[in-house]
Amino acid sequence: MFFDNICDVITRYTVDKIQKIWSQEYKLKLMLKIELLVLEALSREGKIPSQVLKRIKKKAKFNLENIQKIEQKTHHDIVAFVLEVCSYLGEDARYFHWGLTSNDLLDTSLGVQLKQSTFLILKDLDLLKKEVIKKATQYKHTLCVARTHGVHAEVYLLGLKFVVLLEELLRAESFIQKAYKEVSVGKISGAVGTYAYLNPQVENYVLKKLGLKPAGVTTQVISRTRISTLLFSFSLLAGILERFATEIRHLQRTEVGELFEPFYKGQKGSSSMPHKRNPIVCERICGMARLLRGYLITSLENISLWHERDISHSSTERVILPDATNLIDYMILKMTQIIKDLEVDTSRMLKNLGITRGMIFSQGLLLSLMEKGIPRPQAYDIVQEISFKCKRKGSFEEEAKKHPFVKRLFTAKELKDIFSPSKYLKNVDSIYQRFRI
Repeated sequence: MFFDNICDVITRYTVDKIQKIWSQEYKLKLMLKIELLVLEALSREGKIPSQVLKRIKKKAKFNLENIQKIEQKTHHDIVAFVLEVCSYLGEDARYFHWGLTSNDLLDTSLGVQLKQSTFLILKDLDLLKKEVIKKATQYKHTLCVARTHGVHAEVYLLGLKFVVLLEELLRAESFIQKAYKEVSVGKISGAVGTYAYLNPQVENYVLKKLGLKPAGVTTQVISRTRISTLLFSFSLLAGILERFATEIRHLQRTEVGELFEPFYKGQKGSSSMPHKRNPIVCERICGMARLLRGYLITSLENISLWHERDISHSSTERVILPDATNLIDYMILKMTQIIKDLEVDTSRMLKNLGITRGMIFSQGLLLSLMEKGIPRPQAYDIVQEISFKCKRKGSFEEEAKKHPFVKRLFTAKELKDIFSPSKYLKNVDSIYQRFRI
């Protein structure tokens, strides 16, 4: 039922400004506003006396508890709403809800709610991007090790991790902006979208006042593909936040110890182990991403409604839309705080760079041997042989210097260049310039 509280996310994950948009009271106020705007449009066309409009505007109101009592009898939320408002209008009640169907109210108020929620989400996403840019700038030249398949690969820069995140956020933002336009629509087109009793000019007037656009063509409802587009964009962003949260979780492992999500004064990590400091907020973000992907699937299932409409989508949307908008904004806000207060252990990063004793320079040695005329397969075998020798003891550089080919082909200066991290820094400016950092 419309007035149940099943749509509310649990309090600990609530973002107040989003939750207010999805409150029962606000939804009803939107629906009453739509009804009054329709009457305004009809009055402008001369179909309702201006005095009637004035009286209705003055008298029209509702009581939430009364609507809930009426709905227990009608088993129809919009009928309950209409009956409640009409109870205050006297003879003028005959003009109220003229030519409208329930979904003229529901889908149009939903368009307002989705537009307002998404606007706030985009504002918070912008704040997240600013924090990411700050960290990208701060750690532009901070060396760390890159890992592929979880294994040390080559020298990397911590700042680039944030640039990669920024690029992903920018693309997610473009998807959300497009979806924002897709859902900022409404309908005042009647029972099956034919404008049988209200002309399109009424719709244009009402939607313009609400900051929406007409959906183009509708049945009894607006196409649910629009909602799926929005939830896809949210799921995409959630996946991006999940990926970076997972990155922090991996780098906070005891044996890695490079990045740490904030741990504030008085915070506790375990009820039994006082030493524990766990990446709980990053883990929470990862869990919420799973929820959002599930909501996307539900929205896709809602597309295939029967004929000009059935109500199978309704119960699910009462849950997934308030929750999805709240969850993605919550995730954005939490990731913003994590990145702002992120703890970085640069000395541990340098220490971890040396774990493989120089093997992270293997590609440099491989390419240098090829430049000296050694065929790639042979050069590869030489470098692999050297790397396997130093897995248990010694350094990659020292073992390389002992190899006959290396001793014969390279000068001391050339070897120093091969094992220098400077090459990994030389093009960082050009990458940053692409993002105007």
